[in-house]
Amino acid sequence: MSIELMRDTLLWCTVINYSLLLFWALLFITTHDWMHRLHGRWFRLPIEQFDAIHYSGMAIYKIGIFLFNLVPCIALHIVG
Repeated sequence: MSIELMRDTLLWCTVINYSLLLFWALLFITTHDWMHRLHGRWFRLPIEQFDAIHYSGMAIYKIGIFLFNLVPCIALHIVG
């Protein structure tokens, strides 16, 4: 696999993952009450804990995008 192909692949992975993160955030913002009621059927979570779980999940996902997609892509741009 060439450096250019790896660089392009990581760049597209970053774009796709950030799109999913943005979709998650927009869905969470626009349908917050509906999502809480839906998950409330299975789990008894207060709204504060529900918000903290989603916010933490988004933060961990964003850190994963940085570590596994964006940083290797930047490194390949520097090397290549």
